[in-house]
Amino acid sequence: MTKQPSLYAFPDNPTLQQNLYRYILHAQSDAFARHHKFKVAISGGSVPKLLAAPDLLSSREIQWGKWEIFLADERAVPLTHADSNYALLRAEFLSKIPKSGPRPTVHPIDPEKLGDTQDLADAYEKALIGSFAAKDSVKLPMFDLLLLGCGPDGHTCSLFPGHGLLREEVAWVAAIEDSPKPPPRRITLTLPVITHALKIAFVATGAGKQEVMRRIFDTHPDTEGGEVLPCALVNLGAGDKVSWFCDLAAVEGVSFPKKSSL
Repeated sequence: MTKQPSLYAFPDNPTLQQNLYRYILHAQSDAFARHHKFKVAISGGSVPKLLAAPDLLSSREIQWGKWEIFLADERAVPLTHADSNYALLRAEFLSKIPKSGPRPTVHPIDPEKLGDTQDLADAYEKALIGSFAAKDSVKLPMFDLLLLGCGPDGHTCSLFPGHGLLREEVAWVAAIEDSPKPPPRRITLTLPVITHALKIAFVATGAGKQEVMRRIFDTHPDTEGGEVLPCALVNLGAGDKVSWFCDLAAVEGVSFPKKSSL
């Protein structure tokens, strides 16, 4: 795929959130044209908090009752644990959706499966199969939208640089027992599932992301022999389906062409 991702740079978080809201609204409209549902996977980190923007939460155009939300990755901990992405998503985003109207359908992990990470991954994959392949056999689920973060090491979901899981080609959801970032036991969507999504939005903010953003966008490992970071693999695999929502601090020094609005 030769088409390039879009790299957006905004002066502050409110402007970023406003543009992200418009992007999500477009993604929702495209989804409803396909199947009257909006199937989304969300990662942890700073993403849930940035999602909880006034424009999104107060919008009359967002149809929460048709949203189906999955976790892009999760830690093998109870749903109320401080390390749980579901707990973070609930506290920072889900709890702020107006309670007066319809609610999204949310798919947490099965807490009964926490003792075996592979069982946990298999159970979550079955939940995806129930949503994406209830009537027909499909090779990969096609999410309408993935909302992902970028770690300072270039990881996304629980796909870490140099890890063997980056080569997984069959499973939709994979178990990881040796995450370099604690906690070590996790499950994650695999790279083929991520790049198969219709739209992929990364969020990266702060000066602490400058170095990794330069590596993702300005380094060319095919000619320089370097390691391709997981976020860069998503760019390579999904091309113009990928949009990055960043503040100016995160992309300072990045030479890749930047856009200031959708």
